[in-house]
Amino acid sequence: MPTPPDPLDPLLDHWSEVPEPSPRLASEVWRRIALAEEAEREPRGLRAGLEAWFARPPFAAMFVASCALLGLFLAEVRVNQQQRERSAQLARSYIQLIDPLLKDHVIARNP
Repeated sequence: MPTPPDPLDPLLDHWSEVPEPSPRLASEVWRRIALAEEAEREPRGLRAGLEAWFARPPFAAMFVASCALLGLFLAEVRVNQQQRERSAQLARSYIQLIDPLLKDHVIARNP
């Protein structure tokens, strides 16, 4: 006994036929690829711009060196200020030792 034809066979045969792509399809695909590559090249926003700058080794090295020099400068300023305060305190102590009758407010005005 022969098997009856399957009703899906004509539909599946129709799907096996691949239509020819549109001639505009290739140009559209290349246009989208170009747009995607351009979007990747152009950083967007402040963070992306900073990342682009820090990705360059000369800039990153210069930034690290600048931070180190700034830290050394600020440390030197702080040490100088502490030395000035200590010198002024030693001068006040010396004057008080020489003349114990002087008042503290007079010493503070004339170190």
